[in-house]
Amino acid sequence: MTYVDNINEAADYIRSKLGGKAPELGLILGSGLGDLADRIEDGVAIDYSDVPHFPVSTVEGHAGRFVVGTLEGKTVIAMQGRFHFYEGYPMQKVVFPVYVMKELGIKALVVTNAAGGMNRSFQPGDLMLIRDHINLTGANPLVGPNDSRLGPRFPDMSQAYNRELGELLKKLAEDVKGPEGDALRLVEGVYCGISGPAYMTPSELTMLARMGGDAVGMSTVAETIAAGHCGLRVLGISCITDMAIGEELEPLTHEQVMATANRTKPKFIELVKSFVREVNL
Repeated sequence: MTYVDNINEAADYIRSKLGGKAPELGLILGSGLGDLADRIEDGVAIDYSDVPHFPVSTVEGHAGRFVVGTLEGKTVIAMQGRFHFYEGYPMQKVVFPVYVMKELGIKALVVTNAAGGMNRSFQPGDLMLIRDHINLTGANPLVGPNDSRLGPRFPDMSQAYNRELGELLKKLAEDVKGPEGDALRLVEGVYCGISGPAYMTPSELTMLARMGGDAVGMSTVAETIAAGHCGLRVLGISCITDMAIGEELEPLTHEQVMATANRTKPKFIELVKSFVREVNL
């Protein structure tokens, strides 16, 4: 079977569980952010392990399932957890769900992640609108034969993250408050995607910042490339969970990343809900 055959088989399986629901917006929920899927009404949960040709998420904080239902009046399909290159999956497997969601009917994709902030004006708990990215993973999901049924051989990446969707998010962020009435800080910047799984050295972080990076993480870039390849508009949001400034770097654990993501979760959920409600698909 070809890659496209596998996509179609996976999509057919998911479709068979949806009772006629056709998702119009995809959400990829990163580390500590999967609780948004619990807000989906009339949700149908489908474990990745049940979907033909799907890998399984192995990272703490990633539930490993789709949830399909209604959020703010729109039919969405949310990924509670994603797949990473560092888990040992080839890039084509990492982005496989993007093509499956496209086959199911989505028109746009919201990609979220937890990231380290390299911009000195950022602080833990900020949300960063991803303006652009730098692919430092050493790999690209489009390497190999191209099937024109998915997209062009040489997809344009001049607007990898849709500007109109980004402007809408910035406008909506002005009215989002936390549980105690505290305002949301939405910053904007360039996301550097690395392979991981080790966190970066001080010298590496200094290099990335000098290259123009504002945040660094281990996901999102490949998914965005695949989404652009198959014609999806992309909105990217990073939760800044720690400061990754080379000259001031301190030891970091995944538990610390998760703790900050969990603290930021209420504002993040409200912002994404506002976006889903207002976006024109």
